[in-house]
Amino acid sequence: MTEKELLGEIVTYFEKNIFEQHIIASLKVHSRLKSYSINPIVVKYLSKVLDDKYSAEGVAKALYYPRVLGTSINTSFGTRIQNMFVDLEIASGSLIKGMDIEFTDTEDGRKKWCQLKSGPNTINSEDVKPLIKKFTDTIRLAKTNNAYLSNTDFIVGVLYGEPSELSMHYKLIDKTHPVFVGKEFWYRITGFPNFYPKLVKALHTSISNLDTKDIFKKGCDELAKEIKSSPLFHF
Repeated sequence: MTEKELLGEIVTYFEKNIFEQHIIASLKVHSRLKSYSINPIVVKYLSKVLDDKYSAEGVAKALYYPRVLGTSINTSFGTRIQNMFVDLEIASGSLIKGMDIEFTDTEDGRKKWCQLKSGPNTINSEDVKPLIKKFTDTIRLAKTNNAYLSNTDFIVGVLYGEPSELSMHYKLIDKTHPVFVGKEFWYRITGFPNFYPKLVKALHTSISNLDTKDIFKKGCDELAKEIKSSPLFHF
């Protein structure tokens, strides 16, 4: 597959499985009151902050905005990208527990077991030791079965960002197991040195062409209607 063809397949996958699904969920799921667990004190305060009063519209905004603009898209992003690599046959699903995908590194020709992460600041300090232990235990087990695996065969692949943006937690992991971020990661998994910047550009073009007119307002308005008629609130 050429670089252009692969770019086209990934952009199409993003459009259908990430962007369009997020829009559908925004209108069909997040606009329904039953999809929320509500803290009545916090939501009343946030309504005042957003709408300058305690109102159905303010409560709707307090619930809908963070869900649609943050939690919803961020939660699904990593899982859908993992599925994308397998569905498009860029990589295989890993048979090793705790690893996300397996692929042949186009730089050194060795098989890599990879745990995927979204961005350069997406792990906490308590994630570091368990991740390294998982890698170490698997390598040790392989050696007892007369299989040769090195530390560099178990990697962390960070989907976006620059090496300079990696948190100290990633840098600690990188001392024993490679952390490939952004351009380097996409090169190793696709074989095309400039695939990452081209992908970002292609996705930006795709996003600019999306029809998103009034989607946000429609979903929030639908939620506000349910809130007005709900016995949970008294305005």
